[in-house]
Formats: sequence, C-alpha cells, structure tokens
Amino acid sequence: MKYQKISSIDELKKLRQPISNINVQHNEKLSKIDKLALLITNRVGSMGFFLIIFCWTALWLSWNALAPDPMKFDPYPAFVLWLFISNMIQIFLMPLIMVGQNLQSKHSELRAEADYLINKIAETEIETILMHLENQNELIIQILEQLPDIENKEKKN
Repeated sequence: MKYQKISSIDELKKLRQPISNINVQHNEKLSKIDKLALLITNRVGSMGFFLIIFCWTALWLSWNALAPDPMKFDPYPAFVLWLFISNMIQIFLMPLIMVGQNLQSKHSELRAEADYLINKIAETEIETILMHLENQNELIIQILEQLPDIENKEKKN
C-alpha cells in the first residue's frame, strides 16, 4: 500500500472526511418490509422462540400421547396435525429468515467497509504523528549537539 506524504496537521485535516454512522445509514435505507423481515429474523433466531416452540411441541405431543382417548385431538403415533403445523411454520419462516440474513449480511459488509476506511485514516494519522516525532527527535539531537558549545561559551564569559 502506498502512503501519501503529509507534511502538516492542517494538510491531514483537509484530507479527512467526516465519519458517518453506517448503522444509521443502513437503517434509513431499509424499507418497511425489510425492517419486518429483520425483526422476524431476530425474534425467530432467539432462544426465547426456541423455548416457545419446544414447550409447544412437548405439550402437544405429551397431551396427545398420554391424555385419555376421547380428549386427544391428534392421536399418537401419527401426530398428523402437529406435523402439518410444524411444516407450515418451517415453510413460511425459512424464506423470511433467509431474506433477513441477507439483509444482515449486507449490513455486516457495510460495517466492514466502514471499519476499513477508518483504519486507513488511522494509519495515515499514525504515520503523520511518527513523522512529526522523528522531526522532533532530530531537532532535539541538534539542540543536544549544540549544548556543549553553548556551555563552553558561557564558561569563557
């Protein structure tokens, strides 16, 4: 990577672009349906949703396996209604989750690009600071080299 030589802080400030919040920009570009897809993806992908589905399944299956025969509505061992409802939930949620994950992926790519740009700016600033420190070191060395001459002149006077 080639570095741009910067001789002063003012020059560095002129090159600097304002840093924007990529999260806000991404959210502003989302349509209402995209926001809904992200909301559902975040909720369905949570432990709470898993526990709801798990409890619903456990209750459904245990009720229909252990309840008295007249009270069963989806008899053991087939559980046809439970399979149908579970499959419908999966069929409807899978494409919606994929849409939400694609949106999350785009957001991640935007954040990575923003991080890269910030890192490039930081690298330029660090290089400028190092050049400034090297310049200061050279000046300090020059001053230190002149110190014995100044002391000798003071001793003579």
